[in-house]
This record gives sequence, structure tokens and C-alpha cells, in this order.
Amino acid sequence: MASRFLPALFVLAMSAWPATAAPRVDTKARAWVADVVNRIGAADRAAAPGRGGPVTLRVRIAANGTLDGVEIEEGAPALGERARRAAEAAGPFAPPPRDLLTLEGYTELSFPLTLR
Repeated sequence: MASRFLPALFVLAMSAWPATAAPRVDTKARAWVADVVNRIGAADRAAAPGRGGPVTLRVRIAANGTLDGVEIEEGAPALGERARRAAEAAGPFAPPPRDLLTLEGYTELSFPLTLR
């Protein structure tokens, strides 16, 4: 099951490496992932400004851009619920690039998010 998530997780991991060590990652895929993360953060700031903290989210996005699931991997329960609501409010997203889709037709991203 973990191999189905490799394309999206690979993109996220690549964004943290130094530019000189990172293999080429499609610019469109990077931009799409950044847009998803930014939209979720913006939805949280609009709905719940104030005290926050770090959480790690795992989101599943269907080929048509609809949010198909949200899991909180790390973080305080109250912040996790706040992050879940923000992810739900941020969708639907633009359809993921084909390179990020699994054979089942979705992509799954896991990323840290600091709620502010």
C-alpha cells in the first residue's frame, strides 16, 4: 500500500533537500503541491486566527481535485481538528498532475503545517 503513495510523498521529500542534491522534480507538480498546502493554511487563518502550533496532515485528493480524506498524523488533538476543518474548507483543489496519481486515481500527501 505504501508504494501507491510514493509519487506524492517523493515530491514533498524533494522540496526539503538542498537544490544541489535534489533530482529534477516537475515544476507543475511542485506548484500543485505548494498550492494545496497554501490553500489549507489560508483556510485556517481565515477561519481561526490566533494561537496555533504544528500538525502533520495526510490528505487524499481524487483525480478531479475533490478531497477524499484527511488524517492527522501528529499534533495536539484540538489543532488536528482545526487542521481537518481547514483542509475540508480549502477544497476542492485543482486536479493533481497525472504524474502524482496512483493507479487507483488519487494522490496522497503528507506534510507538516503550522497553524497560526
